[in-house]
Amino acid sequence: MINNKKLLATFTGFAMLMSLNLASAGTTDNEILLDQQGTTLTLTIDQQGYGNKVSGSSASDADFVITGGTVTFNLDQIGNLNKFFGPLVADNATINAVITGDSNIWDWNIGETGSADYANFLVDVDGDSNTFDIDVGASVSAERLDFDLDILGGTNDFNIDIEVDDAKWDFDITGSNNDFTTSQTDGAYHKMIVLHDGSGGNFTLTQSSGTCPQGITSCYSEMNLDIDSENATVTITQTD
Repeated sequence: MINNKKLLATFTGFAMLMSLNLASAGTTDNEILLDQQGTTLTLTIDQQGYGNKVSGSSASDADFVITGGTVTFNLDQIGNLNKFFGPLVADNATINAVITGDSNIWDWNIGETGSADYANFLVDVDGDSNTFDIDVGASVSAERLDFDLDILGGTNDFNIDIEVDDAKWDFDITGSNNDFTTSQTDGAYHKMIVLHDGSGGNFTLTQSSGTCPQGITSCYSEMNLDIDSENATVTITQTD
């Protein structure tokens, strides 16, 4: 466990695993296991190659848990068949991620067991046949999210659930035959901005407002779509 006020770490490839002694015995791929508690964390992780993993679940070991406030997390995973698992609980989190390659997996939850207010995410994905399952907010109330996602590639599968009051969710997809399922629920004043350019694909978009803030009798959500596609299937559900 790393328990401190501020951690600045930049790790690349095999050297990282040797210096921190985090590799599992008998494996040929790199893996990071981290359990961090404390405020004002700055964490940078760079992984390059094939079959690397930032752990937190799915079989091998565990860890990759970040708990604290004012977190800045920068992630670069470059290569194919890489995996990223793990929970994060933090108010005022800034996450910048670049995922480049094919057949990568990102399975992550933010705020499942504690507050995750005032989050700002900027994620770029370039590749094919990637699988993303991201949950923000979960059962614990969260407020204020600004999430920007840019995707370049085809046959990717994304499932992103946002349960946050007052969330701006902006995603730009360029590529064919992507499957995208997303929901924006809990609270009010949601905004979803969708830009899609590519043929085929299935898109299921759900937006549901919860209870208005105290003293407010009218609250709303907004969905703005710009779709340039042939043979795409788009399903929109919007409730209040």
